[in-house]
Amino acid sequence: MSATRTAPHKGKGRNKASNARDRKAAKRSPVLPIALGLFVLLAIVAVVVSRGGGDDGSTAGDDGASAIEQTRPVQVTGTSLADFEAGNDTAVGTTAPVLQGQTFDGASITIGKAGDPQVVFFVAHWCPHCQKEVPVISEWIADKGIPQGVSLYGVSTGVNKSAPNYPPSRWLDREDWPVRTLADDERGTAAKAYGLTGYPFFVAIDGDGEVVARASGELSVEQIEALVDAARR
Repeated sequence: MSATRTAPHKGKGRNKASNARDRKAAKRSPVLPIALGLFVLLAIVAVVVSRGGGDDGSTAGDDGASAIEQTRPVQVTGTSLADFEAGNDTAVGTTAPVLQGQTFDGASITIGKAGDPQVVFFVAHWCPHCQKEVPVISEWIADKGIPQGVSLYGVSTGVNKSAPNYPPSRWLDREDWPVRTLADDERGTAAKAYGLTGYPFFVAIDGDGEVVARASGELSVEQIEALVDAARR
């Protein structure tokens, strides 16, 4: 009786090959999600960097080319005013020094130049009295407009990165502050030149460049308007 030959079982071979391919695919499969995750992470980092901003409160401009600086160099021309003392202001009648500096975004600004009656507001971002006074001034101007015959200027001074409500540029933006503002330097050069002894601080200067009044603390709208009237006497 002849022996019957049985053909080899080909399915078993195919299963082994298929299993081997599956194992290789399983080893390769995590690569794609990891790569996608890395791509997403890099995209997020790129967006954060492009928006700018940092611990110093600097922010990129609308075109990404310029930065908002919270302090700027200040040049003083003339004699600094005596420190303010309520009820005995020896600076009244003297010539105000001229302040040459920049706004937060780097535009040139000059304060105290003769020929232009002015009222100058000195404010500090961390001062609770300034935080109350700035909205009063903003609302007053929004209601009545810039007063005729006098220029209004602000000075952001006493800047402290560790103090509350930093940075001052964002604080003033939130309050819709409409007054062109000089960014004082780290040493408070502008504030010292005008004899600041408390916040907020106000200086009225007439068209001849002379100081006609100074005040400190929270003022009412009527008191601010009195300073304006004094400046354009």
